[in-house]
Amino acid sequence: MQKGKIILINGASSAGKSTLAAAVRDQLPEPFLRFSFDLFIDSYALPKVEKSAWRKIRPAVFAGYHRCWPALASAGNNLVIDHILEEKGWLHDLLNLLDGYDVFCVGLHCSLEELERREIARGDRGAGDARKDLEVVHKHIMYDLELNSEELLEQNVRGLVEAWQKRATLSAFDKMAANGDFFNE
Repeated sequence: MQKGKIILINGASSAGKSTLAAAVRDQLPEPFLRFSFDLFIDSYALPKVEKSAWRKIRPAVFAGYHRCWPALASAGNNLVIDHILEEKGWLHDLLNLLDGYDVFCVGLHCSLEELERREIARGDRGAGDARKDLEVVHKHIMYDLELNSEELLEQNVRGLVEAWQKRATLSAFDKMAANGDFFNE
């Protein structure tokens, strides 16, 4: 069975990752599943626990979530994933877990002012989450493509689909995995 391909969209909370991922999925020439941690939240899969208990189980929850990606892709599913790579260690783990997979990394940028406006308008995110994410989310990763969610969605979708179709044999993900000094920065 052929491994599925992966498009990873990384950006801060409220940057528009889910919107972009769904729109891209619908425009790609072959079937892709949209996968996001929000699916765990929206399906009530996560336990209702106090913040202190969440801090204890959070590492295992995200480790398991990240391991879902190669499981789905190894079964032949193409994935468009929206995620917030908020910890350097997560990227290191994903580079190991997804070794040998076709991974196309997309950075979705947005100004702090717009992120905070969206965060307030949504009402379902903690105040300051976007600011905190913006400080770390793009810090330790290389991208095959960078987009700004303050641009028209259709423009970003078209640009992502075209860039993905013309992607290089050696992706940013491959370059990060090959660069042993990458994590010593």
